[in-house]
Amino acid sequence: MTTLDWYILKKMLVTFIFCMLLFTLIAVAVDISEKTDDFVQTGLSSGAIFTRYYFGFIPFIWGLLFPLFVFIAVIFFTSRLAARSEIIAILASGTSYNRVLRPYFIGGVFLAIILWYANRYVIPKANEIKSNFQTTYLDGNDPLKGRNFTTSYYLQSDANTFIGIRYYDTAAKRSSGFFLEKIKDNKIVYNLRAETLFWDTAHKNWRIENVVERKVGNMKETVRQLTDTTIDLKMKPEDLRQDEYLKDKLTTPQLKRYILNQEQRGVEGLNVLKVEQYRRSATPVTVLILTLIGAVIASRKTRGGSGVHMAMGIGIAAIFIISDRFSTVFSIKGNLPPVIAAWLPNLVFLIVAILLYRRTPK
Repeated sequence: MTTLDWYILKKMLVTFIFCMLLFTLIAVAVDISEKTDDFVQTGLSSGAIFTRYYFGFIPFIWGLLFPLFVFIAVIFFTSRLAARSEIIAILASGTSYNRVLRPYFIGGVFLAIILWYANRYVIPKANEIKSNFQTTYLDGNDPLKGRNFTTSYYLQSDANTFIGIRYYDTAAKRSSGFFLEKIKDNKIVYNLRAETLFWDTAHKNWRIENVVERKVGNMKETVRQLTDTTIDLKMKPEDLRQDEYLKDKLTTPQLKRYILNQEQRGVEGLNVLKVEQYRRSATPVTVLILTLIGAVIASRKTRGGSGVHMAMGIGIAAIFIISDRFSTVFSIKGNLPPVIAAWLPNLVFLIVAILLYRRTPK
């Protein structure tokens, strides 16, 4: 690390922190203006709202816009260096263009590591704070929030056991139809049907009512009727609740375990969770790619100055966000594999970075 490296790296980090704080203030101000009435209805003090909501909201904004903060910071301070002919002076001293990009690469890797760790462990905890506040105070004003009736669940409890639940009410923790089947050698050996399934809060287990139990053997079938009994389904009511904030508030190890558990139960529609899992690793790479693109774009001295560089940077950032949203939708609603949906924008903009680098005067 030479004086040049520290000079560029210091400007990069200082500008990044300034951009992050500035955009955070704007985001908080806009959010407060939108939720003022809701905050008043909670009856909480300003300090309580800040600690119970904005302690989660601010890291959420940082995680969401982190690559954009880095990109704008790199373009802004590099454009100023180019406008003051500092880039030209550095190259005229005999320093190669690749050598000039080295501190950008180091800074990009440093910030990418921070985001990688935050995405996996820190931001999910902050999202849990924010989502708990929204669920308790904001979503509670909507009678449809937190209470959903699902037509049916068809799950795999273990390798040989399949269960079906009809018309399950997540608030009452009760369904109006239930069946369970056990398979052995591709044949049904056990079948159970019940009119009602509900969660016994006192004993922390599931109970079923009006039960018909069938055991199928090679030559005979045994039928038994029960009025009421308990059953171990190896799951809790939380596992049947459709939590719209779930993917955001689980740490990466928890998210992986949850996805694996749901796959073992035969649950479909997990692409949204898988995209989130892969994106937590892909976004830090985005930081590095956008850092290099910003350095390449802004290192040119243009007649329009910083305004031209910022316009180009905002345009590229907008295209990146749109491509990221499109790939996510194609994965959730279509057949695009989640890992490709998460990494495709990075692959496309890596090619863009290489093309811009080759066209830049050195």
